[in-house]
Amino acid sequence: MAEAGTRVRVAIVGSGFGGLGAAIRLKQEGITDFVLLEPARDVGGTWRDNTYPGCECDVQSHLYSFSFEPNPEWTRSFSPQPEIQAYLQRVAKEFGILPHVRFGHEVRGAAWDDAAQLWRIDTTQGPYSTRVLVMAPGALSDPLVPDIPGLDRFEGRAFHSARWDHSFDLGGKRVAVIGTGASAIQLVPAIQPRVEKLFVFQRTPPWILPRTQRRVGERTHRVYRRFPALQRGMRGMIYLAREAFVLGFRRPRAMRLAEKIARRHLAKSIADPALRAKLTPAWTIGCKRILLSNDYYPALARPNVEVVTDRISAIHPHSIVTANGAECEVDAIVFGTGFLPTDPPLAHAIRGRDGRALTEVWAGSPKAHVGTTVVGFPNLFLLMGPNTGLGHTSVVYMIEAQVEHMIAAMRHLERTGAAALEPRPEAQAAFVDAVDRRMAGTVWTAGGCRSWYLDGTGRNSALWPDFTWRFRRRVATLDPAEYVAIPPRAAAAE
Repeated sequence: MAEAGTRVRVAIVGSGFGGLGAAIRLKQEGITDFVLLEPARDVGGTWRDNTYPGCECDVQSHLYSFSFEPNPEWTRSFSPQPEIQAYLQRVAKEFGILPHVRFGHEVRGAAWDDAAQLWRIDTTQGPYSTRVLVMAPGALSDPLVPDIPGLDRFEGRAFHSARWDHSFDLGGKRVAVIGTGASAIQLVPAIQPRVEKLFVFQRTPPWILPRTQRRVGERTHRVYRRFPALQRGMRGMIYLAREAFVLGFRRPRAMRLAEKIARRHLAKSIADPALRAKLTPAWTIGCKRILLSNDYYPALARPNVEVVTDRISAIHPHSIVTANGAECEVDAIVFGTGFLPTDPPLAHAIRGRDGRALTEVWAGSPKAHVGTTVVGFPNLFLLMGPNTGLGHTSVVYMIEAQVEHMIAAMRHLERTGAAALEPRPEAQAAFVDAVDRRMAGTVWTAGGCRSWYLDGTGRNSALWPDFTWRFRRRVATLDPAEYVAIPPRAAAAE
């Protein structure tokens, strides 16, 4: 029998918004027997890891924070990475979560022990066992580096934007940025003035809207500190404004106004018609994530920047070679190539009642009941699980709803004396079917692009295709009829 190791009531994997949100709610419920297993040496998740130049949030600060802990000190309407990281550090400290965090504990795998009715967790610092396992590693936590021939022989520096190499000075260097997604459009303007030459390798151009960034001064801070209801009101207005985008996403033709604004933004920023043609998308706005920037286009128009649209065929020790034979000499390569939201590495190592891993059960298309629980995986809760991502507003809102579902499940376990809960197959199937029906015809599936929202089967398993308040109403409570309550064994093995 597997060694039990350290025994806890709840184990949380990750200490970003999801892990901290779950931990805080557990303490509020009077549950203190829990740990957060964190491989790094600090809390913060993606906001700890992404320290590339220019990194900031593309959701307004008042909304991209916990509803129960507003921050009156934001200095900008869209917060930079250091402020969000500092906010999470402060929240962890003020709510007493830090003593529960086990830093340097990388989870290598977890398996449900049916005899003992608990999870056996393998970490780099020894085994743990727990009744309830909460997975909160983040949907955008595992960097994707493309497998390009010759990359292993490159003699310059190469790193992903989420693993920025601050020891390397880009000043005066020839730099290649591969990818033009949300991270790239922030880091390109930040490094462009410093480098000698910047090659931006673009596979497909993104739609970009202007960012209404503004500074928030001390006078506003004082008002929010004295009258917290005003900040909550601002949060509410931002929430309603962003929810309105759902109407356009669900009816692609309704996105024409947004596309018109984006085209005007491009035309105003890029005078060269040839470059403007390179940067004009051929798919409906919203099919991929809509990006916000005022300085990306101007940076691309600078004399030391070249936008390369030919496919990369190989990397040589000191250069990148494209399919048409052109060779770009570079000293460093920055991958702004995104993450693995539909194929997270840990899913290969989480095994349920029948010994199969999540990836085997999902067979290329992640599915979960209310985006949070999975058939065959008792007492497992996925924060930011399948179909809980968003293309228009704050994922923190979704996380808080999922945490309430987890809390409701634990209350049910306590009330009934059951050892574990898992969703009924028919309940999970009905939820997934309802999501797929709602997804059909949306801009995410009918917009003419291939995005990271789509999994290996072509299904959109990343996004929630509706208003977030409907998700919260559906998820924040628990219907016992949708779950199987597993009774305790007479003599559960420890």
